[in-house]
Amino acid sequence: MVLADLGRKINGAIQSMSKANVVDEKVVDDMLKEICKALMESDINIRLIQNLRKNIKTTISLEENTGAVNKKRNIQKAVMDELTRLVDPGVEPWKPKKGKSNVIMFVGLQGSGKTTSCTKLASFYQRKGWKTCLVCTDTFRAGAFDQLKQNATKAKIPYYGSYTETDPVQLAHEGVSKFKKENFEIIIVDTSGRHKQEQELFDEMQQISSAVTPDSTIFVMDGTIGQAADGQARAFKEAANVGSIIVTKMDGHAKGGGAISAVAATQCPIIFIGTGEHMHDLERFAPGPFISKMMGMGDISGLMETVQDLKLDQNKDLMKKLEQGQFSIRDMYEQFTTILKMGPLSKVMGMMPGIPAELLAGSDAEGGNRIKRFMCIMDSMNSQELDGEGKEFIDQPKRLVRVARGSGTTVAEVETLLQQYKTFAAMVKKMGGQNGLLKGMQGMQQGGAGNPMMNPNKMAQAMKQLQSGGLAGMPGMGGMDIQGMINQMGGMSGVQNMMKNMMGGGGMPGMGGPGGAGGMPDFSQMAKMMKSMGMG
Repeated sequence: MVLADLGRKINGAIQSMSKANVVDEKVVDDMLKEICKALMESDINIRLIQNLRKNIKTTISLEENTGAVNKKRNIQKAVMDELTRLVDPGVEPWKPKKGKSNVIMFVGLQGSGKTTSCTKLASFYQRKGWKTCLVCTDTFRAGAFDQLKQNATKAKIPYYGSYTETDPVQLAHEGVSKFKKENFEIIIVDTSGRHKQEQELFDEMQQISSAVTPDSTIFVMDGTIGQAADGQARAFKEAANVGSIIVTKMDGHAKGGGAISAVAATQCPIIFIGTGEHMHDLERFAPGPFISKMMGMGDISGLMETVQDLKLDQNKDLMKKLEQGQFSIRDMYEQFTTILKMGPLSKVMGMMPGIPAELLAGSDAEGGNRIKRFMCIMDSMNSQELDGEGKEFIDQPKRLVRVARGSGTTVAEVETLLQQYKTFAAMVKKMGGQNGLLKGMQGMQQGGAGNPMMNPNKMAQAMKQLQSGGLAGMPGMGGMDIQGMINQMGGMSGVQNMMKNMMGGGGMPGMGGPGGAGGMPDFSQMAKMMKSMGMG
């Protein structure tokens, strides 16, 4: 991902400044030169870069007698603040209201990913508990309704469209009216792709807007568009009163600078970024966390939101058992199901502070398939075996042969699964109990049992601690230090090996790769990590 390269270059420039014995005008100019060069290579508008350089120079004061360390911190803070300001127009994005019909209209260029983004957004709100639906008004592109129909069916979202009606304004009016009567809360209208030179299509877009009176108009922008984004964004802003932006195709070689230029041109906030073709590949955008993640500092708020979407607190029995340090093979099956729901493991790990982007380039598909294979083995176990702790297989080894045959695997694979279960169960015992991690995590929650929402003050405190390089002082997490953890795990090479194992990079007998624990997250590595964190 090119944004990770941008973050790495900016980090390199800041680190060069930090290593200087004396911070003077020349050192700061060299740092700004490298940062501006990196931003230009990412297709950011030159005027924005000039303003950023000017603002940083104005903010920092080299004459102040504050000491070298404080001076370097002030410069780093100034750079981070100005980078955040680049993607933050200072406008609060529109938010839908519960209990009423919220109409959202999508506009954008041909091929920018509007139809896919419509379904992703509907699926996003559906996971949050909203009643969502889709309306297809694209009569210009052949196959547009078929594409929306297939996506909506896959995501189990109601949709409206027609193969015979050719008037998009009529389609929009009928679809929105139908879903409003059925009390849908999020009604997303997909329109035809258009270019600023196509005045006829722009007029059609305005007519649709007048017919459905959308609460919000979202401009979907291709992340690969580059410098052309500025002019296109201005044209759409003038024609359709764009309220927010979704940037797509940010998972490939998109430089992403055009998106930042579009924010400046329209003064509209980016609300989501598309990072892939699957339904879960839509990330909520917030300026601070985005820059933090780009710079390798993680995105704790995004991680917490991902975990909350899983609604783990609704499984009271499992949470109670985990708190008591109890864990069966059936519980491990449920945890695998949860891991698969979270989406690619690299995406989740990318939200964690201190994990470099280059370590996240593992094969997510391979890791997911191996977890499914282990679940298939557990599907061949009976209730007694699932609810036990693996002792039945020790007492009666013939059970291993039966399960292997039933799942189409080998005895060695079943044994590997049981070994992993033992490691995981031992880890759960350490997490449970009065002094375990789960008790500490509860201390970070807002009062009241079962409430997964984080206290905003504590979240802000946690973010501050994480971004300053450690976790000391976080409630329930005292004394953890990221660099210390990395050192205790054998340096960056040790972390890299752990990441490879967790993301399915290891092997196991009968499944390719070297023998050992691969095929699923390596919980022995997790246990080592927990030990280094002071939880062992």
